[in-house]
Amino acid sequence: MAAETTLREITKETVRAVTKLDVGPDQHGLVAPNAVSIAEAYFEPKAWFRAVYHGDEPAGFAMVWRDPAEGVFYIWRFMVDARFQGRGVGRRALELLLEEARADGVEAVTLSVVPGPHSALGFYQRFGFEPTGVVHGGETELQLVLD
Repeated sequence: MAAETTLREITKETVRAVTKLDVGPDQHGLVAPNAVSIAEAYFEPKAWFRAVYHGDEPAGFAMVWRDPAEGVFYIWRFMVDARFQGRGVGRRALELLLEEARADGVEAVTLSVVPGPHSALGFYQRFGFEPTGVVHGGETELQLVLD
């Protein structure tokens, strides 16, 4: 049986393993380290963050600016450890995030991505995200309208 990909709360027992996750060397600079993201989340009331697990092993990290009352679901950070890339873990984790967004009743999910070599831009576009024409600090904003 194949290992299942899940989103799990980060605990004092798992935080070190999650902060050790890393993208490939050619992807450094495209996403903030998980330790920085977790620290930022503790100072932002609308931040919702989870570890991505593949079976019982930490495999990634996701953080969302989540405000159902305002209809906002913005994927602020999303990463898959280099060891788990290309195995469907990121795809399934993103599907789980979209399930959360649908449960919130939002109409669209937004994110931004650094364009260029080794960027996740193609991954998101294959998923159906489309550029909005907005650029934030050099990052291209994408949006997926939910059905």
